[in-house]
Amino acid sequence: MPDTKGTEGMSQNDRNFDELAERFAKKVYGGFKGEIRLAVRWQDLQQQLPRLLKASNGHPLRILDIGGGLGQIAIRLAQLGHEIVFNDISSVMVAQTQAAAKEACVEGQFQWLVGPYQSLQAQDLGQFDLILCHAVLEWLDEPEALIVYLQDFCKPDTGLSLCFYNPASKVYRNLIRGNFNMLNQAKAYQSNKGSLTPNNPCEPDDVKAWLDRHDFNLAHVSGLRVFHDYVFDKRAGHQNPDEVLLMELKYAQLEPYKWMGRYLHFFSFQKP
Repeated sequence: MPDTKGTEGMSQNDRNFDELAERFAKKVYGGFKGEIRLAVRWQDLQQQLPRLLKASNGHPLRILDIGGGLGQIAIRLAQLGHEIVFNDISSVMVAQTQAAAKEACVEGQFQWLVGPYQSLQAQDLGQFDLILCHAVLEWLDEPEALIVYLQDFCKPDTGLSLCFYNPASKVYRNLIRGNFNMLNQAKAYQSNKGSLTPNNPCEPDDVKAWLDRHDFNLAHVSGLRVFHDYVFDKRAGHQNPDEVLLMELKYAQLEPYKWMGRYLHFFSFQKP
């Protein structure tokens, strides 16, 4: 059974997806968009694993997954032999991830912690080789505070994988759709409570500044879903999912296209 922590230190505006877990699984990962999202992050992690393994002298990595959601990436890493401390504020999502880890025969490589990230204590958990934090920043009342909090869990050259919603993509998507009145509103358009689109996404330049201010070197940036989400008339190569995925993986890492991704993936390392 997972350990359940209290909510001390959590802002009342930090988002819990308990009530949206089923919709999250269906809308975010139940289709091709979710496949692209996973493929780009996995490609990035595979590129960074050699450096992480060198720093750990070839030993299995200790990995902290904060706001781990449905745990697809964590399970893949566990299948490579790594040890995972898995955290999410949603007990529903943790239970779903537990079931998936059990099915993949890697449940024994997980430690389960239900609660806000503020309930995690470095004196209990120690330091990690890699920290995953995907689609969390944009749901926090004070996102920079998370970067500060993570420092206690880092040693020199710890990797930090941050994936967050790209606010430019929301503007661009509405431009393409002709939603000019929405964009011209004095007050920014607000998604409804049941939406999976965040109302307070983090600007990439702000995230860069937070990382630099708190001793992380930004080593790599990718964009997730850099063109697929903007296509309405699916002709030619757009009718072939395999071709689309290959092109998404290619342009995810190329300037300037990566900056149009619906999400951005920043991979950083703790400064020595």
